[in-house]
Amino acid sequence: MGLGPRLDVRQSQSLVMTQQLQAAIKLLALSNLELEAVIAEELSKNPLLEASGGDGDNVVITVDRETGDEAAEPTGADELLARGDDSGLDMDWSAAALDTDSASDVGSGGSSDEAFDFDRLASCETGLCEHLMDQLHGASSLAEAIVRELEETGYLATPLEAIQAATGTTRREVEEALRLVQSLDPAGIGARTLSECLALQAKAADRYDPAMARLIDNLDLLARGQMKDLKRICGVDDEDLADMVRELRAYDPKPGCRFADKAPDAAQPDLFVRRTPTGWHVELNAASLPRVLVNRRYHAELKSGATDKASKAWLTDCLASAHWLVKALDQRARTIVKVASEIVRRQEGFFLGGVSAMKPLTLRDVAEAIEMHESTVSRVTSNKYLLCDRGLIELKYFFSSGVGSDDGEGAAAEAVKAAIGRLIHDETDILSDDTLVDLLKAKGFDLARRTVAKYREAMGIGSSIQRRRQRKMAGG
Repeated sequence: MGLGPRLDVRQSQSLVMTQQLQAAIKLLALSNLELEAVIAEELSKNPLLEASGGDGDNVVITVDRETGDEAAEPTGADELLARGDDSGLDMDWSAAALDTDSASDVGSGGSSDEAFDFDRLASCETGLCEHLMDQLHGASSLAEAIVRELEETGYLATPLEAIQAATGTTRREVEEALRLVQSLDPAGIGARTLSECLALQAKAADRYDPAMARLIDNLDLLARGQMKDLKRICGVDDEDLADMVRELRAYDPKPGCRFADKAPDAAQPDLFVRRTPTGWHVELNAASLPRVLVNRRYHAELKSGATDKASKAWLTDCLASAHWLVKALDQRARTIVKVASEIVRRQEGFFLGGVSAMKPLTLRDVAEAIEMHESTVSRVTSNKYLLCDRGLIELKYFFSSGVGSDDGEGAAAEAVKAAIGRLIHDETDILSDDTLVDLLKAKGFDLARRTVAKYREAMGIGSSIQRRRQRKMAGG
Protein backbone atom coordinates (compact mmCIF):
# COMPACT_ATOMS: atom_id res chain seq x y z
CA MET A 1 0.00 0.00 0.00
CA GLY A 2 1.52 3.25 -1.15
CA LEU A 3 1.60 6.36 0.99
CA GLY A 4 0.94 9.74 -0.56
CA PRO A 5 -1.53 12.61 -0.87
CA ARG A 6 -4.83 11.98 -2.63
CA LEU A 7 -8.28 13.54 -3.13
CA ASP A 8 -11.47 11.85 -1.89
CA VAL A 9 -15.10 12.90 -2.48
CA ARG A 10 -17.49 12.25 0.40
CA GLN A 11 -21.20 12.99 0.69
CA SER A 12 -22.70 13.88 4.07
CA GLN A 13 -25.70 15.68 5.54
CA SER A 14 -25.59 18.39 8.22
CA LEU A 15 -27.91 20.97 9.66
CA VAL A 16 -26.62 24.49 9.12
CA MET A 17 -28.33 27.26 11.06
CA THR A 18 -28.21 30.61 9.34
CA GLN A 19 -27.94 33.80 11.34
CA GLN A 20 -31.57 34.60 10.55
CA LEU A 21 -32.71 31.18 11.80
CA GLN A 22 -30.71 31.63 14.99
CA ALA A 23 -32.25 35.08 15.48
CA ALA A 24 -35.76 33.71 14.91
CA ILE A 25 -35.16 31.01 17.53
CA LYS A 26 -33.98 33.63 20.03
CA LEU A 27 -37.14 35.67 19.44
CA LEU A 28 -39.26 32.74 20.63
CA ALA A 29 -37.71 32.76 24.11
CA LEU A 30 -38.31 36.50 24.66
CA SER A 31 -41.30 37.87 26.52
CA ASN A 32 -43.32 40.64 24.90
CA LEU A 33 -41.55 43.30 26.96
CA GLU A 34 -38.12 41.91 26.07
CA LEU A 35 -39.15 41.73 22.43
CA GLU A 36 -40.11 45.39 22.52
CA ALA A 37 -36.50 46.27 23.34
CA VAL A 38 -35.26 44.14 20.44
CA ILE A 39 -37.70 45.83 18.07
CA ALA A 40 -36.58 49.25 19.29
CA GLU A 41 -32.97 48.34 18.49
CA GLU A 42 -33.92 47.16 15.00
CA LEU A 43 -35.88 50.36 14.41
CA SER A 44 -32.79 52.39 15.25
CA LYS A 45 -30.63 50.42 12.77
CA ASN A 46 -33.01 49.97 9.84
CA PRO A 47 -34.48 53.15 8.28
CA LEU A 48 -37.09 51.15 6.39
CA LEU A 49 -38.72 49.90 9.59
CA GLU A 50 -41.12 52.00 11.59
CA ALA A 51 -43.42 51.50 14.56
CA SER A 52 -46.86 53.02 14.42
CA GLY A 53 -50.03 52.88 16.46
CA GLY A 54 -53.46 52.24 15.06
CA ASP A 55 -55.85 49.42 14.54
CA GLY A 56 -54.89 46.21 12.82
CA ASP A 57 -55.16 42.44 12.92
CA ASN A 58 -54.22 40.37 15.91
CA VAL A 59 -53.27 36.71 16.14
CA VAL A 60 -56.24 34.95 17.74
CA ILE A 61 -57.07 31.27 18.13
CA THR A 62 -60.38 29.97 19.46
CA VAL A 63 -60.35 26.40 20.80
CA ASP A 64 -63.74 24.77 20.28
CA ARG A 65 -64.95 23.27 23.53
CA GLU A 66 -66.69 20.33 21.83
CA THR A 67 -64.26 19.23 19.12
CA GLY A 68 -60.97 20.74 20.26
CA ASP A 69 -60.45 22.18 16.75
CA GLU A 70 -58.70 25.51 16.36
CA ALA A 71 -59.85 28.39 14.20
CA ALA A 72 -57.21 31.04 13.48
CA GLU A 73 -57.56 34.46 11.94
CA PRO A 74 -56.38 36.45 10.03
CA THR A 75 -54.28 35.18 7.09
CA GLY A 76 -50.61 35.08 8.04
CA ALA A 77 -47.43 36.12 6.29
CA ASP A 78 -46.67 32.59 5.09
CA GLU A 79 -49.94 32.38 3.20
CA LEU A 80 -49.52 35.87 1.76
CA LEU A 81 -46.05 35.06 0.49
CA ALA A 82 -47.29 31.81 -1.03
CA ARG A 83 -49.70 33.70 -3.25
CA GLY A 84 -47.17 36.40 -4.08
CA ASP A 85 -48.75 39.17 -2.03
CA ASP A 86 -46.37 41.03 0.28
CA SER A 87 -48.63 44.01 0.87
CA GLY A 88 -49.97 42.32 3.99
CA LEU A 89 -46.59 41.87 5.63
CA ASP A 90 -47.09 44.86 7.93
CA MET A 91 -47.67 43.13 11.26
CA ASP A 92 -49.84 44.79 13.87
CA TRP A 93 -50.65 43.59 17.37
CA SER A 94 -52.16 46.86 18.54
CA ALA A 95 -55.83 45.93 18.07
CA ALA A 96 -56.90 43.28 20.55
CA ALA A 97 -60.27 41.61 20.22
CA LEU A 98 -60.30 41.38 24.00
CA ASP A 99 -60.96 44.47 26.11
CA THR A 100 -57.57 44.69 27.83
CA ASP A 101 -58.85 47.05 30.52
CA SER A 102 -61.35 44.50 31.74
CA ALA A 103 -58.81 41.71 31.37
CA SER A 104 -56.44 43.54 33.66
CA ASP A 105 -59.21 43.75 36.26
CA VAL A 106 -59.66 39.97 36.04
CA GLY A 107 -56.03 39.35 36.95
CA SER A 108 -56.02 41.77 39.86
CA GLY A 109 -57.89 39.43 42.15
CA GLY A 110 -60.76 41.87 42.57
CA SER A 111 -58.63 44.54 44.20
CA SER A 112 -59.11 48.22 43.57
CA ASP A 113 -57.06 51.40 43.82
CA GLU A 114 -58.59 52.10 47.23
CA ALA A 115 -57.07 48.87 48.56
CA PHE A 116 -53.50 49.87 47.68
CA ASP A 117 -51.35 51.44 50.38
CA PHE A 118 -49.93 54.50 48.64
CA ASP A 119 -48.36 55.70 51.89
CA ARG A 120 -46.23 52.55 51.93
CA LEU A 121 -45.13 53.18 48.34
CA ALA A 122 -44.16 56.77 49.09
CA SER A 123 -42.16 55.74 52.16
CA CYS A 124 -40.18 53.20 50.14
CA GLU A 125 -39.00 55.72 47.57
CA THR A 126 -36.44 57.37 49.84
CA GLY A 127 -34.41 54.25 50.61
CA LEU A 128 -33.07 53.11 53.96
CA CYS A 129 -29.81 55.06 53.76
CA GLU A 130 -31.52 58.35 52.92
CA HIS A 131 -34.12 57.77 55.61
CA LEU A 132 -31.45 57.35 58.28
CA MET A 133 -29.27 60.18 56.97
CA ASP A 134 -32.22 62.58 57.26
CA GLN A 135 -32.47 61.72 60.95
CA LEU A 136 -28.75 62.17 61.62
CA HIS A 137 -28.60 65.67 60.06
CA GLY A 138 -24.80 65.35 59.85
CA ALA A 139 -24.50 64.99 63.63
CA SER A 140 -21.88 62.24 63.36
CA SER A 141 -19.72 61.36 60.39
CA LEU A 142 -18.85 58.04 62.06
CA ALA A 143 -22.56 57.18 62.40
CA GLU A 144 -23.02 58.06 58.73
CA ALA A 145 -20.20 55.68 57.85
CA ILE A 146 -21.96 52.91 59.76
CA VAL A 147 -25.25 53.69 57.99
CA ARG A 148 -23.54 53.22 54.63
CA GLU A 149 -22.36 49.78 55.77
CA LEU A 150 -25.88 48.55 56.57
CA GLU A 151 -27.42 45.84 54.45
CA GLU A 152 -30.87 46.16 52.86
CA THR A 153 -32.32 44.24 55.81
CA GLY A 154 -30.98 46.87 58.20
CA TYR A 155 -28.33 44.62 59.75
CA LEU A 156 -24.68 45.54 60.21
CA ALA A 157 -22.52 42.72 58.87
CA THR A 158 -19.24 44.67 58.91
CA PRO A 159 -17.19 43.99 62.08
CA LEU A 160 -16.66 47.00 64.33
CA GLU A 161 -12.93 46.37 64.16
CA ALA A 162 -12.98 46.93 60.40
CA ILE A 163 -14.91 50.19 60.80
CA GLN A 164 -12.49 51.30 63.51
CA ALA A 165 -9.48 50.59 61.30
CA ALA A 166 -11.01 52.27 58.24
CA THR A 167 -12.00 55.44 60.09
CA GLY A 168 -8.96 55.71 62.38
CA THR A 169 -11.12 55.99 65.51
CA THR A 170 -11.24 54.19 68.84
CA ARG A 171 -13.45 51.22 69.69
CA ARG A 172 -15.40 53.34 72.15
CA GLU A 173 -16.16 55.97 69.49
CA VAL A 174 -17.38 53.30 67.08
CA GLU A 175 -19.64 51.74 69.73
CA GLU A 176 -21.10 55.16 70.59
CA ALA A 177 -21.80 55.83 66.91
CA LEU A 178 -23.45 52.41 66.60
CA ARG A 179 -25.69 53.17 69.58
CA LEU A 180 -26.69 56.40 67.84
CA VAL A 181 -27.61 54.50 64.69
CA GLN A 182 -29.54 51.91 66.69
CA SER A 183 -31.61 54.69 68.27
CA LEU A 184 -32.92 55.78 64.86
CA ASP A 185 -36.23 54.86 63.28
CA PRO A 186 -37.17 52.10 62.56
CA ALA A 187 -36.35 50.20 65.72
CA GLY A 188 -33.98 47.29 65.18
CA ILE A 189 -31.74 49.08 62.67
CA GLY A 190 -28.00 48.48 63.09
CA ALA A 191 -28.38 45.10 64.80
CA ARG A 192 -25.74 42.46 64.22
CA THR A 193 -27.86 39.43 65.10
CA LEU A 194 -31.54 38.54 65.17
CA SER A 195 -31.50 38.54 68.96
CA GLU A 196 -30.07 42.06 69.05
CA CYS A 197 -32.63 43.23 66.47
CA LEU A 198 -35.53 41.91 68.55
CA ALA A 199 -34.02 43.30 71.75
CA LEU A 200 -33.77 46.79 70.21
CA GLN A 201 -37.42 46.64 69.19
CA ALA A 202 -38.46 45.38 72.63
CA LYS A 203 -36.59 48.29 74.24
CA ALA A 204 -38.27 50.76 71.90
CA ALA A 205 -41.65 49.32 72.92
CA ASP A 206 -40.66 49.43 76.61
CA ARG A 207 -41.10 45.67 76.85
CA TYR A 208 -37.49 44.68 77.51
CA ASP A 209 -37.76 43.33 81.06
CA PRO A 210 -35.57 40.50 82.45
CA ALA A 211 -38.06 37.83 81.37
CA MET A 212 -38.17 39.13 77.80
CA ALA A 213 -34.38 39.40 77.75
CA ARG A 214 -34.03 35.73 78.72
CA LEU A 215 -36.61 34.72 76.10
CA ILE A 216 -34.70 36.59 73.37
CA ASP A 217 -31.45 34.98 74.52
CA ASN A 218 -33.01 31.54 74.07
CA LEU A 219 -34.63 31.80 70.65
CA ASP A 220 -33.30 28.33 69.80
CA LEU A 221 -35.52 26.81 72.49
CA LEU A 222 -38.48 28.76 71.14
CA ALA A 223 -37.81 27.43 67.63
CA ARG A 224 -37.84 23.87 68.98
CA GLY A 225 -41.05 24.47 70.92
CA GLN A 226 -39.51 23.72 74.32
CA MET A 227 -42.06 25.81 76.22
CA LYS A 228 -41.55 24.13 79.58
CA ASP A 229 -37.85 24.98 79.54
CA LEU A 230 -38.63 28.57 78.55
CA LYS A 231 -41.14 28.98 81.38
CA ARG A 232 -38.49 27.79 83.82
CA ILE A 233 -35.74 30.01 82.39
CA CYS A 234 -37.93 33.11 82.15
CA GLY A 235 -39.74 32.49 85.45
CA VAL A 236 -43.22 33.06 84.03
CA ASP A 237 -46.44 31.07 83.71
CA ASP A 238 -48.19 29.87 80.55
CA GLU A 239 -50.19 33.06 80.07
CA ASP A 240 -47.22 35.39 80.42
CA LEU A 241 -45.08 33.27 78.12
CA ALA A 242 -47.80 33.21 75.46
CA ASP A 243 -48.06 37.00 75.74
CA MET A 244 -44.29 37.40 75.33
CA VAL A 245 -44.25 35.13 72.27
CA ARG A 246 -47.05 37.16 70.67
CA GLU A 247 -45.05 40.30 71.33
CA LEU A 248 -41.97 38.84 69.61
CA ARG A 249 -44.00 37.79 66.58
CA ALA A 250 -45.18 41.36 66.15
CA TYR A 251 -41.60 42.58 65.70
CA ASP A 252 -39.97 42.92 62.29
CA PRO A 253 -36.95 40.60 61.86
CA LYS A 254 -35.77 42.65 58.83
CA PRO A 255 -36.70 46.27 59.58
CA GLY A 256 -34.71 47.69 56.67
CA CYS A 257 -36.67 45.84 53.97
CA ARG A 258 -39.60 48.25 54.18
CA PHE A 259 -37.30 50.94 52.74
CA ALA A 260 -36.23 48.95 49.71
CA ASP A 261 -35.17 51.36 46.97
CA LYS A 262 -36.83 49.46 44.15
CA ALA A 263 -39.84 47.22 44.19
CA PRO A 264 -39.65 44.15 41.95
CA ASP A 265 -41.14 44.64 38.51
CA ALA A 266 -44.54 43.04 38.16
CA ALA A 267 -44.81 40.45 35.42
CA GLN A 268 -46.82 41.52 32.39
CA PRO A 269 -49.15 39.10 30.59
CA ASP A 270 -48.00 37.96 27.17
CA LEU A 271 -51.32 36.27 26.41
CA PHE A 272 -54.98 36.68 27.25
CA VAL A 273 -57.27 33.67 27.74
CA ARG A 274 -61.00 34.05 28.18
CA ARG A 275 -64.00 31.79 27.92
CA THR A 276 -66.55 32.30 25.13
CA PRO A 277 -69.81 30.48 24.29
CA THR A 278 -67.97 28.42 21.66
CA GLY A 279 -64.67 27.74 23.41
CA TRP A 280 -61.54 29.40 24.73
CA HIS A 281 -60.28 32.64 23.21
CA VAL A 282 -56.44 32.89 23.17
CA GLU A 283 -54.56 35.94 21.88
CA LEU A 284 -51.37 37.91 22.35
CA ASN A 285 -51.28 40.98 24.55
CA ALA A 286 -51.44 43.77 21.98
CA ALA A 287 -50.70 46.51 24.50
CA SER A 288 -47.10 45.42 25.08
CA LEU A 289 -46.02 45.33 21.41
CA PRO A 290 -45.77 48.15 18.87
CA ARG A 291 -47.01 47.94 15.31
CA VAL A 292 -44.11 47.06 13.02
CA LEU A 293 -44.23 47.80 9.30
CA VAL A 294 -42.05 48.46 6.29
CA ASN A 295 -42.00 52.06 5.09
CA ARG A 296 -42.33 51.46 1.34
CA ARG A 297 -42.61 55.15 0.46
CA TYR A 298 -39.29 55.91 2.13
CA HIS A 299 -37.77 52.90 0.37
CA ALA A 300 -38.91 54.27 -2.99
CA GLU A 301 -37.35 57.67 -2.20
CA LEU A 302 -34.03 56.11 -1.18
CA LYS A 303 -34.02 53.80 -4.18
CA SER A 304 -34.48 56.69 -6.62
CA GLY A 305 -31.51 58.48 -5.06
CA ALA A 306 -29.17 55.49 -4.89
CA THR A 307 -26.69 55.69 -7.75
CA ASP A 308 -23.62 53.68 -6.70
CA LYS A 309 -23.49 49.92 -6.28
CA ALA A 310 -22.75 50.02 -2.52
CA SER A 311 -25.80 52.18 -1.78
CA LYS A 312 -28.07 49.89 -3.78
CA ALA A 313 -26.70 46.82 -2.00
CA TRP A 314 -27.18 48.44 1.40
CA LEU A 315 -30.75 49.40 0.56
CA THR A 316 -31.49 45.87 -0.66
CA ASP A 317 -30.13 44.42 2.59
CA CYS A 318 -32.27 46.83 4.65
CA LEU A 319 -35.41 45.86 2.75
CA ALA A 320 -34.70 42.13 3.08
CA SER A 321 -33.97 42.53 6.80
CA ALA A 322 -37.16 44.51 7.34
CA HIS A 323 -39.30 41.92 5.55
CA TRP A 324 -37.61 39.13 7.47
CA LEU A 325 -38.22 40.78 10.85
CA VAL A 326 -41.92 41.34 10.12
CA LYS A 327 -42.32 37.76 8.96
CA ALA A 328 -40.34 36.40 11.95
CA LEU A 329 -42.52 38.37 14.38
CA ASP A 330 -45.63 37.08 12.63
CA GLN A 331 -44.41 33.50 12.88
CA ARG A 332 -43.40 33.98 16.51
CA ALA A 333 -46.84 35.29 17.37
CA ARG A 334 -48.59 32.36 15.72
CA THR A 335 -46.29 29.82 17.35
CA ILE A 336 -46.86 31.26 20.83
CA VAL A 337 -50.62 31.36 20.42
CA LYS A 338 -50.66 27.83 18.98
CA VAL A 339 -48.67 26.44 21.92
CA ALA A 340 -50.80 28.31 24.45
CA SER A 341 -53.98 27.09 22.78
CA GLU A 342 -52.85 23.47 23.09
CA ILE A 343 -52.04 24.05 26.77
CA VAL A 344 -55.50 25.53 27.32
CA ARG A 345 -57.11 22.59 25.54
CA ARG A 346 -55.27 20.01 27.63
CA GLN A 347 -55.61 21.87 30.93
CA GLU A 348 -59.22 23.00 30.48
CA GLY A 349 -60.02 21.47 33.87
CA PHE A 350 -57.72 24.00 35.53
CA PHE A 351 -59.43 26.96 33.88
CA LEU A 352 -62.84 25.59 34.88
CA GLY A 353 -62.19 24.08 38.30
CA GLY A 354 -58.82 25.29 39.54
CA VAL A 355 -55.53 23.61 40.39
CA SER A 356 -57.20 20.49 41.76
CA ALA A 357 -58.31 19.61 38.21
CA MET A 358 -54.86 19.90 36.60
CA LYS A 359 -53.60 16.94 34.56
CA PRO A 360 -50.02 15.74 34.04
CA LEU A 361 -48.48 17.48 31.03
CA THR A 362 -45.03 17.45 29.44
CA LEU A 363 -43.35 19.52 26.76
CA ARG A 364 -43.29 16.45 24.53
CA ASP A 365 -47.08 16.05 24.80
CA VAL A 366 -47.64 19.56 23.47
CA ALA A 367 -44.86 19.29 20.86
CA GLU A 368 -46.31 16.11 19.39
CA ALA A 369 -49.84 17.52 19.33
CA ILE A 370 -48.86 20.65 17.36
CA GLU A 371 -46.12 18.90 15.34
CA MET A 372 -43.23 21.01 16.60
CA HIS A 373 -39.93 20.18 18.24
CA GLU A 374 -39.85 19.89 22.02
CA SER A 375 -37.13 22.55 22.24
CA THR A 376 -39.39 24.99 20.39
CA VAL A 377 -42.16 24.48 22.93
CA SER A 378 -39.63 24.95 25.73
CA ARG A 379 -38.51 28.30 24.29
CA VAL A 380 -42.08 29.46 23.71
CA THR A 381 -43.09 28.76 27.31
CA SER A 382 -40.03 30.45 28.84
CA ASN A 383 -40.74 33.81 30.52
CA LYS A 384 -44.29 33.90 29.17
CA TYR A 385 -47.39 34.61 31.24
CA LEU A 386 -51.07 34.32 30.45
CA LEU A 387 -53.88 36.25 32.08
CA CYS A 388 -57.14 34.42 32.72
CA ASP A 389 -59.97 34.42 35.24
CA ARG A 390 -57.67 32.71 37.73
CA GLY A 391 -54.98 35.36 37.57
CA LEU A 392 -51.57 35.81 36.01
CA ILE A 393 -49.93 32.41 35.44
CA GLU A 394 -46.60 31.40 33.91
CA LEU A 395 -46.89 28.93 31.02
CA LYS A 396 -44.30 26.66 32.65
CA TYR A 397 -46.71 26.22 35.56
CA PHE A 398 -48.95 23.96 33.47
CA PHE A 399 -46.19 21.39 32.96
CA SER A 400 -45.73 18.92 35.80
CA SER A 401 -45.26 15.27 36.48
CA GLY A 402 -48.20 13.12 37.44
CA VAL A 403 -49.25 10.53 40.00
CA GLY A 404 -51.74 7.72 39.81
CA SER A 405 -55.46 8.38 40.24
CA ASP A 406 -58.66 6.39 40.15
CA ASP A 407 -59.80 7.79 36.80
CA GLY A 408 -56.77 6.27 35.08
CA GLU A 409 -55.63 9.61 33.62
CA GLY A 410 -53.44 10.56 36.54
CA ALA A 411 -53.27 13.82 38.45
CA ALA A 412 -50.78 16.65 38.19
CA ALA A 413 -48.30 17.21 40.99
CA GLU A 414 -49.79 20.68 41.56
CA ALA A 415 -53.23 19.12 42.06
CA VAL A 416 -51.79 16.74 44.65
CA LYS A 417 -50.02 19.60 46.44
CA ALA A 418 -53.26 21.56 46.54
CA ALA A 419 -55.06 18.56 48.07
CA ILE A 420 -52.32 18.14 50.70
CA GLY A 421 -52.44 21.85 51.49
CA ARG A 422 -56.22 21.78 52.02
CA LEU A 423 -56.04 18.72 54.29
CA ILE A 424 -53.36 20.29 56.49
CA HIS A 425 -55.09 23.68 56.52
CA ASP A 426 -58.36 22.11 57.72
CA GLU A 427 -56.80 19.68 60.21
CA THR A 428 -58.08 19.78 63.77
CA ASP A 429 -55.82 17.01 65.02
CA ILE A 430 -52.32 17.04 63.55
CA LEU A 431 -52.19 14.63 60.62
CA SER A 432 -49.18 12.37 60.11
CA ASP A 433 -47.89 11.57 56.63
CA ASP A 434 -49.38 8.08 56.89
CA THR A 435 -52.77 9.57 57.67
CA LEU A 436 -52.41 11.96 54.74
CA VAL A 437 -51.71 8.98 52.46
CA ASP A 438 -54.99 7.34 53.55
CA LEU A 439 -57.00 10.56 53.16
CA LEU A 440 -55.53 11.23 49.72
CA LYS A 441 -56.28 7.68 48.65
CA ALA A 442 -59.89 8.29 49.63
CA LYS A 443 -59.85 11.29 47.30
CA GLY A 444 -58.54 9.18 44.42
CA PHE A 445 -54.79 9.87 44.69
CA ASP A 446 -52.53 6.83 44.92
CA LEU A 447 -49.29 8.03 46.57
CA ALA A 448 -46.53 6.56 48.67
CA ARG A 449 -45.68 8.08 52.03
CA ARG A 450 -42.31 9.38 50.80
CA THR A 451 -44.07 11.13 47.90
CA VAL A 452 -46.44 12.88 50.31
CA ALA A 453 -43.48 13.97 52.43
CA LYS A 454 -41.64 15.26 49.34
CA TYR A 455 -44.63 17.36 48.20
CA ARG A 456 -45.26 18.64 51.74
CA GLU A 457 -41.66 19.77 52.13
CA ALA A 458 -41.72 21.39 48.68
CA MET A 459 -44.68 23.48 49.85
CA GLY A 460 -42.75 24.62 52.92
CA ILE A 461 -45.02 22.73 55.32
CA GLY A 462 -43.37 21.17 58.34
CA SER A 463 -43.73 17.62 59.56
CA SER A 464 -46.45 16.59 62.00
CA ILE A 465 -43.98 17.05 64.87
CA GLN A 466 -43.07 20.57 63.74
CA ARG A 467 -46.70 21.53 63.22
CA ARG A 468 -47.58 20.21 66.69
CA ARG A 469 -44.83 22.39 68.20
CA GLN A 470 -46.04 25.44 66.30
CA ARG A 471 -49.58 24.90 67.51
CA LYS A 472 -48.31 24.53 71.05
CA MET A 473 -46.36 27.78 70.74
CA ALA A 474 -49.46 29.53 69.49
CA GLY A 475 -51.37 28.27 72.48
CA GLY A 476 -53.66 26.07 70.37
